[in-house]
Amino acid sequence: MISPRGSFACAAIPSADQIIVAGGGSRHTMFRAAGSRICSVERYDVEKDQWEALDGLPRFRAGCVGFTVRGDGEEREFWVMGGYGDSRTVSGVFPVDEYYKDALVMELKGNGGGKWREIGDMWGAGERPRFGKIVVVEDEEGGNPPAIFMLDDYDILRYNMDLNRWEKECSVPRRAACRTSFGFIVLNGELHVMTIVNGIDSTETRRSRQQKRAGTLFMQIYHPRKKSWRSLITKLPFRQPLDLSSTVMCPIRL
Repeated sequence: MISPRGSFACAAIPSADQIIVAGGGSRHTMFRAAGSRICSVERYDVEKDQWEALDGLPRFRAGCVGFTVRGDGEEREFWVMGGYGDSRTVSGVFPVDEYYKDALVMELKGNGGGKWREIGDMWGAGERPRFGKIVVVEDEEGGNPPAIFMLDDYDILRYNMDLNRWEKECSVPRRAACRTSFGFIVLNGELHVMTIVNGIDSTETRRSRQQKRAGTLFMQIYHPRKKSWRSLITKLPFRQPLDLSSTVMCPIRL
């Protein structure tokens, strides 16, 4: 990247072999809110193997979530939600993050990114903002608007674009053990909530290298149109255990 960063919004641009990143920063080793934040936006061209700077975010933002959707026209849009920017102090001493409740949208044009437009607060007064993993279900024929879902803890929320609000869609039927990480992807229009059972936590693996068992992948699959759940269990194809909180996952077509 042109500007090193962590905890940033990131999304792939389908059919363009490009990746776009926005915002980010770093955490202070002792006071988490005392770290850095940036507002720069960059796009990576896989074929050219080069980064290009785009118009930056209107303000500093880190810890945010990014995704792309099909806009009203032929161009796609890059959405950046949540995150934190400014910080305040408690008792005048301890810095804490100020979290955003809004979203920012950039239209992705063929010759470069467009301007940012601001979307108002997605959470009402007294509501707890949620910043879980987000996936997008798009109509392949383009007749219906995209459906945007968020997995927060054991709840799946759906974003209502008309109201600019997140609404609860359903809850994951089977809850896993404490501190278990979840993967969340879309495949064939269905939401896959994945977790590893009978496996080894990555932190335990670092403490005990003798254990080799990678565990079993348990998938709970939700169909948004039918509003129904089904489940699937399979052995992991890897010898080493996976940490689904940091593993990058995406569907592929063979």
